[in-house]
Amino acid sequence: MSIVEQFVDKYYVERRNTNSLKWDALEERFGDKDLLALWVADMEFKTPDSIREALKERVEHGVFGYTKLPESYYNEYKKWHKENFNISVEKEWIRFAPGIVQAILWVIHAYTDVNDSIVIMSPVYYPFANSIRNSGRKLVESPLIEKDKKFEIDFDTFEKVIKENNVKLYIHCSPHNPVGRVWTREEQEKVLEICRENNVLVLSDEIHQDFVYNNNQVSALCVKEGKYHDMLIVANSGSKTFNLATLTHSTLLIPNDKVRAKFDEFSKKNLGAEPSLFGQLALEAGYKGGKEWLTGLKEVVKYNYNIINETLATELPEVKVYPLEGTYLVFINIESILKGRTTKKFIQDECGLAIDFGHWFGKGYENYIRINLATSPRNIKEAVKRIVENA
Repeated sequence: MSIVEQFVDKYYVERRNTNSLKWDALEERFGDKDLLALWVADMEFKTPDSIREALKERVEHGVFGYTKLPESYYNEYKKWHKENFNISVEKEWIRFAPGIVQAILWVIHAYTDVNDSIVIMSPVYYPFANSIRNSGRKLVESPLIEKDKKFEIDFDTFEKVIKENNVKLYIHCSPHNPVGRVWTREEQEKVLEICRENNVLVLSDEIHQDFVYNNNQVSALCVKEGKYHDMLIVANSGSKTFNLATLTHSTLLIPNDKVRAKFDEFSKKNLGAEPSLFGQLALEAGYKGGKEWLTGLKEVVKYNYNIINETLATELPEVKVYPLEGTYLVFINIESILKGRTTKKFIQDECGLAIDFGHWFGKGYENYIRINLATSPRNIKEAVKRIVENA
């Protein structure tokens, strides 16, 4: 068997009737329990053996009281980031949050005030905009531009809206969800320099850092050998890497002492959160023994992307499938085959698919969809078949 077949055979699981949000909330979220679920960003694959073994051992121990993090956790965390991203993480940089969305909210409240302006580059992960609005801050958008079937940063607009709105915080997304870009070192340097010149703090969401394919992820921490550490916070997590979302364990990397002190002051007044025991155990075990598993998973993601890209290029060449540089999510423009139908009518009502609709990520993307590739090739083949047959 191929690597893809071996991985799917060993790790694929049926998730219906397991209280899965992705599968068992279809009636609630989409009004149809029989849709093929390809939406929210989690997987139909068991986590690595090393993680399940570590959790089983702790369950057998039977006590889940207050716990401190062992040095082995920090060692594995630092080792993973050094080997994979050439980031020399210091233990004192690390702060914890239940998840990336909570981390975003905490940073918004710790570093900005009500009515302050915060900028994002749409289309982008929709909790960015929701978190800004729900916090009473002003949402400012600097839309990405599409050029030669690829999304790029509009640097002139980015700088313009920052100046016009006196922006205090920029929420960066790299790898970018949903467009699949992995921003280059040069692109990030230009963005960070604009932020420096305008006294804008940067929160870089790098949760998809382990899903890159044709080039290496460049963390904002590495740009210009750490030149921007004094204005930068990086959020990441193993929740996407190892499918651990409900183990509620994410990290904020805050390299600058003054920036970190401000977060700590906010934390003392408002949070007092302890890191998740099972989340910590799972991440350490994943970093220690999950590399081979991740390699296999990425082969599945690439295989699934190629199914979509190659089939649609042949059968529906007018459909735009955007390059997958990072994440396990593919962004697709289906405007050319809608023929007067809404995206919902075509994708959901006629094709029977539950996906993330483009308009969730920003205005002007009503004819776009995002498909989750971290599933069985069988599901992807079925989804593409339905799209082709109903086009």
